[in-house]
Amino acid sequence: MLKCNLEITHFALVMSFINFLFFHFPFFNFVFSNIDYKSFNGIIIIISLVVAMIAANFFAFYLFLFISRYFGKFLLILFFNINALAIYFINTYSIIIDESMVGNVLNTNYDESSRFFSIKMVIYLIFLGILPSIYIIKTKIVNVSAKKFFKTFSLTLLFLLVLIFVNAGNWLWIDKNSKTLGGLAMPWSYSVNTTLFYIHKHKRNEKEILLPKAIIKDHKKAVVILVIGESARSENFSLYGYKKNTNPYLSKTENLYHFNATSSATYTTGGVKAILDYKKTDDLYEILPNYLYRNDVDVVWRTTNWGEPPVHIKNYQKRENLMPNCKGEACNYDEILLTGLKEQILASTKDKILIILHTSTSHGPTYSKKYPPQFETFKPVCNSVELGNCSQTELINAYDNTIVYTDYILHNVIEDLKQLKEYNSTMLFVSDHGESLGEKNLYMHGLPLSIAPKEQYEIPFIVWVSNDSIKLKPNQMLSQQNVFHSVLKFLNIESPIHDENLNIFK
Repeated sequence: MLKCNLEITHFALVMSFINFLFFHFPFFNFVFSNIDYKSFNGIIIIISLVVAMIAANFFAFYLFLFISRYFGKFLLILFFNINALAIYFINTYSIIIDESMVGNVLNTNYDESSRFFSIKMVIYLIFLGILPSIYIIKTKIVNVSAKKFFKTFSLTLLFLLVLIFVNAGNWLWIDKNSKTLGGLAMPWSYSVNTTLFYIHKHKRNEKEILLPKAIIKDHKKAVVILVIGESARSENFSLYGYKKNTNPYLSKTENLYHFNATSSATYTTGGVKAILDYKKTDDLYEILPNYLYRNDVDVVWRTTNWGEPPVHIKNYQKRENLMPNCKGEACNYDEILLTGLKEQILASTKDKILIILHTSTSHGPTYSKKYPPQFETFKPVCNSVELGNCSQTELINAYDNTIVYTDYILHNVIEDLKQLKEYNSTMLFVSDHGESLGEKNLYMHGLPLSIAPKEQYEIPFIVWVSNDSIKLKPNQMLSQQNVFHSVLKFLNIESPIHDENLNIFK
């Protein structure tokens, strides 16, 4: 049984060892997979990382506990419980906790986050979080003199600096893999990246950068419906050659085009921002709906999702806004976004209209809950949030059914537009990012783009136009940046920032 009376130095060291043993298997699994661990240099890297991990955590824990035993204990309890949840998600979904993943977590709403709940997650939390917390609470910490503290603190810091100097020859490898290593080191992965997330968020949101004035060039009625897909990867669309018929409606639709495309990010906030931005940038420029609304276009945003940049328009409609006018089972799914859509377009007093539908149809891990029962075309399906417990056949079947349902929703959007005879109309469907479905033992999305597999960034870019007179350029490969400039072109809006090279229409 562990002692319940420990000197602060010994307690910090014990906590560092426990933290190392409980939470760093994924970290060293990555290291062993990416170096020659049998070579002398590989052995040096591994030993150095083990020692550095324990020493760095001891350094921090020792400092926090000396400042205040209560504050230090509170932080340790917080770290262990968050570590337990973090390591559950890393082991279950093969994620890396970088700044973008922290953004995903902080921007996820309750409805989506509750879908990740599982018994396995509770077990992780109890054994790796709550039980160590009980030990932390019960242990009586014996303080040391300021002289002894500064001596130990200084020696630890000196040791870390010497370790860094000794490994100077390995910094190239460490730097190359720093994003992954940093995203797997506990508790630094989320603590550092949460700080960075809020620093960058504050910087971005200081002031929206307005774009130059645009001019509507004619009075011809035109409407664009931009459907932003969620986690839809092109690989599973039969339009793109997938062997299973996941596009029974779109495959028979005239004036429909599909293009190969890539996303600018593997997470929702980054992907949606890229779709709405006029150029690839981290700055907070005025996004497409805000820009067009300010320049006298009727703009409507309907969403069952989250994660978009700040939207400043009059008609911003969430599920709860649409629910009173929706009837039937479809109201529980993304079909709710189509409620009264045609009527809203016809009621507009403007010549130019932009409708944005932000869906959530293919968002995991509960793919089988994202479509009505009649769309369960492929069986059997995965019904577990622990995707690794399902066979890949079950997992892919459930995901493919979300694509079948997406096909049906897009078909209905097109049918509504067909009835608007006095309008030139187009529908653009672009996904925010792709999705991993067990390939290379990866699930869902959110890996840094530099190391993400193609399943997480190869996305569908589908275009329908209302008549043969509207021609498209023979594009080979598109990106999310094509959306902004193509919408301006279709609505015949002149702007100094319009880039004809990024416009898909002739």
